[in-house]
Amino acid sequence: MTVTTPQTVIVSAVRRRHIPFSVLMGLGLAFLIVCAALMSFYIAPFDPMRMAAGPRLAAPSIQYWFGTDEFGRDLLSRVLVGGRLSLGIGVAAVLSGLVAGGLLGLIAAFSGRAIEAVLLRLIDVLYSFPDTLIALALVAFLGPGIENATLAIAISLVPFYARVTYGLAAAERAKPYIEAARLAGIRSGRLVRVHVMPNIVQSLIVMGTLGFSSAILSAAGLSFLGLGVQPPSPEWGAILASGRNYITKAPWILIFPGAAICLTVLSFNLIGDGLRDLVDPRRKGR
Repeated sequence: MTVTTPQTVIVSAVRRRHIPFSVLMGLGLAFLIVCAALMSFYIAPFDPMRMAAGPRLAAPSIQYWFGTDEFGRDLLSRVLVGGRLSLGIGVAAVLSGLVAGGLLGLIAAFSGRAIEAVLLRLIDVLYSFPDTLIALALVAFLGPGIENATLAIAISLVPFYARVTYGLAAAERAKPYIEAARLAGIRSGRLVRVHVMPNIVQSLIVMGTLGFSSAILSAAGLSFLGLGVQPPSPEWGAILASGRNYITKAPWILIFPGAAICLTVLSFNLIGDGLRDLVDPRRKGR
């Protein structure tokens, strides 16, 4: 008997070339954005921190492809290098939030009724607040900065991942093989590690991909409000914040970092939606 798992669904789709075009487009965009960010220090035409690299508020031209900002800094160089900061914050926040939330969800699913009830009520209370509001409150308490912003975004994602993990683990907990494993004397720790995690990790990866877009937007929003990455660091949200006073005189200062944020969010949303369609049997007919 053939067992259908998310891995076999994805591998089968790849072999049959049933990968949706949207996923391929998202992968292509994400690959270009990540490569540009990783190679930014090598391909950036100017030092992103260097003032007076060109005339102040120069319009896009052959020499300055994205123009310059109010200090004469090359905007293309700042957008490229800013991608490292924005993507780094997103990756660190999502991984931290996914690990912490996943642990809470698994503990709630495989602990006693009392612990489960307490953890679920705590998660529900936190989940009732918007992610951005939690991040803003934490940054206001911790203070601005890239480390505090990353920590705040990670904590704001914990309730979401905890609830998702609990739902997946609870669904697995109700299956007959879990009861059989318990009757065989397998303890909860080994049960989660060997039997439950392999069956839910793919769904968590999909949710992590979708959550990455939210983390990028949260990081940009905090920096735009002056609570995230501080000037003169070239993070996308910080670049947007510096250009809001020149929206009519030099709109390119907002257009290019804003386009970078939009393309990044779009690419990872396309990837996440496509993967969700592949691993969810209820969406096979779409």
